[in-house]
Amino acid sequence: MCGLQVEELKSAQPNIVINNSNVNTNTNTNVAGVYGAGKQKNKWVALALCFFLGVLGAHRFYEGKVGTGILYFFTWGIFGIGALIDFFILLFKPNPYYV
Repeated sequence: MCGLQVEELKSAQPNIVINNSNVNTNTNTNVAGVYGAGKQKNKWVALALCFFLGVLGAHRFYEGKVGTGILYFFTWGIFGIGALIDFFILLFKPNPYYV
């Protein structure tokens, strides 16, 4: 192409062939909605548990996070700071959310 005039380049159109024969299908049966796989939890139940019993880790046990639930229980919600942070995190989660 080096040395060709501009008019000659404009007239030479490339031949493009699109052959899309994609027949792939999703066979994954372990998908729970848009947010991914997991157990569905109600945002408002978790938020109420966090508000009333957050320092005891009730919302963590509800989500199935037993390890951090026990940690919250013995540290009073990591001295209340962890429960407060969890409250705001739960407040802005979609309903339902998946754990």
